[in-house]
Amino acid sequence: MITQTERLIIRPFTAQDIDALYLMNSNAAMLKYIPTDPFTDREQAEVLFHNVILEDYLQRGFGRWAVEHKADKKVIGFCGPKFIPEFNEVELGYRYFPEYWGMGIGSEAAQATLEMFPQFGIDKAIALILEGNLGSEGVAKRVGMHWREQNEFMGHRINIYAKVLA
Repeated sequence: MITQTERLIIRPFTAQDIDALYLMNSNAAMLKYIPTDPFTDREQAEVLFHNVILEDYLQRGFGRWAVEHKADKKVIGFCGPKFIPEFNEVELGYRYFPEYWGMGIGSEAAQATLEMFPQFGIDKAIALILEGNLGSEGVAKRVGMHWREQNEFMGHRINIYAKVLA
């Protein structure tokens, strides 16, 4: 486990989470502001888990973390750091199943996760948020991130929010 809150356990992803990763990456509502195509089969989630998530854990010592809801013991999304080579910075990224939106879970997980960043040698964080994603901008603001600039990422206009942690 990385950390926990009253309602959430934040932990590394495991092979048992591949189905949840598939659902997260094939759900159209969850991908509205994510510049990638939806997954069409479970094998894509296996590749993501082994070639991206585990590689980040091995190479950097951190990566996207599973957010598990204590009440129903389900992985409901992710929240965690990812090094973004295009900006040479670490992003705080988060995504949750729609049935958990509007409950404060995004801010709760983001705050708990940011508090852990210094233990992984991360002293500042950015959030890359596609234009129009007001929900994600709200989470960034609630955890003390401030708008830094507009930019482009993966061919899309984004707002970058940032916070110094140390």
